[in-house]
Amino acid sequence: MLQDDLPYKILDVDAITQLWSKTYSTAGKPDWSHILPYYDENIIFRDSVQEIRGMDDFRAMTERLTARSKDLTMKVVRGVMQDNVIFIEWEMTISYKTYPGSVLYGCSRLTLNEHGKIAEQRDYYDLWGDIFDNIPRFGRAYRKFMHKKFG
Repeated sequence: MLQDDLPYKILDVDAITQLWSKTYSTAGKPDWSHILPYYDENIIFRDSVQEIRGMDDFRAMTERLTARSKDLTMKVVRGVMQDNVIFIEWEMTISYKTYPGSVLYGCSRLTLNEHGKIAEQRDYYDLWGDIFDNIPRFGRAYRKFMHKKFG
């Protein structure tokens, strides 16, 4: 079962929206400490860049993202829940140390285990397209290339 001192007994769309909006601040470094207890120790995380297994590697990934970014904000646009799966659409604005902010548009599928913790997270987004769109002239060339090669 989830710990008694956590603010939510059951994760749902509203709880995820509130937790994730706190994860990424409006000024300063992101902080996952309040949401990590909601993840299973054997978390399987996958996105367009990596696949991670286990809480130690997941925590290390969040620390790398914090170290690389100057600022991060997250807006959960909408979400749905069916059975033990929560699907959310989000907009994440990230500013790296030497580059202007980029908005990444994506979705996450969160699968809860029998204890209500996140056992699997799969993030879907176009990392390079969303970042390249913010680089003058390069973004347009990238989109033209993608259209020509992939339709």
